[in-house]
Amino acid sequence: MTVRTAWAACPKGTSVMLMRDRLDVVFADEDFAHLYPVNGRPGFSPGQLALVSVLQFAENLSDRAAADAVRTRIDWKYGLGLELDDPGFDYSLLSEFRARLAEGNRADQLLQLMLDRLVAAGLLKGRGRQRTDATHVLAAVRRLSRLELAGESVRAALEEISEADSDWLLPLIEPAWAKRYGRKVEIGKVPGGKAAVRGRAEEFGRDGQKLLTAALASDAPPRLRMLRQMEILRQVWIHQYYWDREGQLRWREGTALPPASLRFDSPYDTDAHYCVKRDVEWSGYRVHFTESCDQDLPHLVTHVATTIAPVQDGQLTEKIHDDLAVRRLAPAEHVVDTAYLTPAHVKRAQRVHGITLLGPILADNSRQAKAGSGFDKAAFTIDWDNEQAICPRGATSASWNKLNVSGHTYLQAHFAESDCRPCPDRAQCTSSATRSRSVAVLPRALHEIQTRSRLDQQTDQWQRRYAIRAGIEATLSQNVRAHGLRRSRYRGLTRTHVQHVLTAMACNLSRLADWYDPTPSGRGAPHFRTLCTTAGFAST
Repeated sequence: MTVRTAWAACPKGTSVMLMRDRLDVVFADEDFAHLYPVNGRPGFSPGQLALVSVLQFAENLSDRAAADAVRTRIDWKYGLGLELDDPGFDYSLLSEFRARLAEGNRADQLLQLMLDRLVAAGLLKGRGRQRTDATHVLAAVRRLSRLELAGESVRAALEEISEADSDWLLPLIEPAWAKRYGRKVEIGKVPGGKAAVRGRAEEFGRDGQKLLTAALASDAPPRLRMLRQMEILRQVWIHQYYWDREGQLRWREGTALPPASLRFDSPYDTDAHYCVKRDVEWSGYRVHFTESCDQDLPHLVTHVATTIAPVQDGQLTEKIHDDLAVRRLAPAEHVVDTAYLTPAHVKRAQRVHGITLLGPILADNSRQAKAGSGFDKAAFTIDWDNEQAICPRGATSASWNKLNVSGHTYLQAHFAESDCRPCPDRAQCTSSATRSRSVAVLPRALHEIQTRSRLDQQTDQWQRRYAIRAGIEATLSQNVRAHGLRRSRYRGLTRTHVQHVLTAMACNLSRLADWYDPTPSGRGAPHFRTLCTTAGFAST
C-alpha cells in the first residue's frame, strides 16, 4: 500500500524514493547492535533512525519536524520501508540517537556504512581523484568579548552553585552582585577607554576569585569543586588574569595572553575558539570536507574532519590520507590548496599511500622574489655532495649549518664577507650594508620537490589539471546554503562533528538524487547560455 500510494502521489519519484530503489536498505539494524543493550524493551529501529537523521539534515529540519515527516510524508515512509499506518516515533529519539553517535568515533562509522554501500553499488571507488577544502563554522553560543567572558563566567558559576547549594552561597553574596550578575552580561563600549575596561575586568576578577577561594577552602562542600562551571571559571581565571608581585590580581593584556588555541570564548562551549583567516573572524570550529571528483561517477563526500577554529589546514593532511587509506578509499591524486601542502606532505603522501598531492607550493617570500629582481634562492646552485651553495657570481659558501625553525629543518649556507663586500652585484643580492648573504634551503629531497613544483605550477598543463579543485568550494557553499553547515546546532566539538557527518551524508543523498535524475527540477539554464552552447561558443 505504501509503494502504490507513493508512486501515485509522486509519479516522478523523489530523492528518498530513488535512493530506496537504487540502494535498498542503506542502514541495517545489525550495523548498530553495539550501540544498544541486548536486554530490555526493544526500541525503534536504529537503522531507520540513522536514515531519518540523514533525511533531516538533507532538508534542514528540526527534530520535531523530522519526526512529523516520518508520520505524514509518503516518500519518507517509502524510503524507510514503513507501513502506511505506521505512527512513527517521538522526536526525542533523534537527540538520543545523536548522543550515541557522539561517543567515540561512531559518527565516522555511520559515514563508513554509507560509503561501503556506495562502493558496493559501483558509485564510489578508491584510487581516483579527490579534493579537500575547509570552511569556518560559527558556535551555537553567543560570541563574547573578553570582558563579557569574565563576567559571564562568574554568572554561570553563581547560577550552578545556587541550584546545588544555595545555603552555602548566600553568605558570600555582595549587594552589588544582584545587579552585576542577575542577568546575562552584555557590555558594549565602556566609557573611559582601556583604563576603564581594565578596572571593570579586575572587578570581575575579584568577584570570581572570592568565589573560587571559598569553594576550594577545606571547609567547603567537596561537591562544589566538581561543578562544571566552577572548573570553567578556574580555567578562565588562569587564561585571563595573573598575580603581580604585590599580590594583586591583574587583567592579562597583549602578549601576556595564552594563544587562542588554549583559551575558549564562552563558558557554555569550551570548544569554541576565536580565529581569523584573511578577512573572516569568528568563534567556533573549522570543518574539512573531502569529496571524490571522478568524471564518470557522482561527486560524493568521503571524509569529514571537525577541529577547533585555530587548527591550521595543513595539520589535517596526513590524518585525511590515513583515514581514507583505512577505508580503502585513498585517492591516486588528491587536489588541495596551498594551506594543506608542504614538500614534506608531498613526500609522505607518495611514500606512505602512493598519493600524488597536487596543489600550489608556497612561493618564495624573499625580498628579491617578491620584487621580481635581484638574486632569489632559485639563482643559487646547491652542491649537495660538498654541502655548499654557489652564488650567481661563482662564489661558494663558507659554512653550512642546520637550523630548526618551528619544527622544520633547514640547511643554511653562509657566504664569506670577503666575497660579498667587494661584489659588484651586492645591491641585487642583499640589502644589508655589512653582513654577507646567507641562503636557507630545505633538505635535498624536499628542496627538489619544492623546486620542481614551483616550476610545474607555472605551466598551462598544470593549471588545467588543478582547475578541478574549485569544485570543492561549490560543495561547501551547497552545504552552507542548503544544509545549515555555517552554524553549529549543538555545543561541543564531538556533537558538532556529528552534525557535520550527517550534513555530509545529506549532501551525498542530494548528489545521488541528481545523478539518478539529471533533469533539473527548478528553472532551466539561462536562455543566452543555452544559445551560446548550441552555437558552439565555449564558456568559462
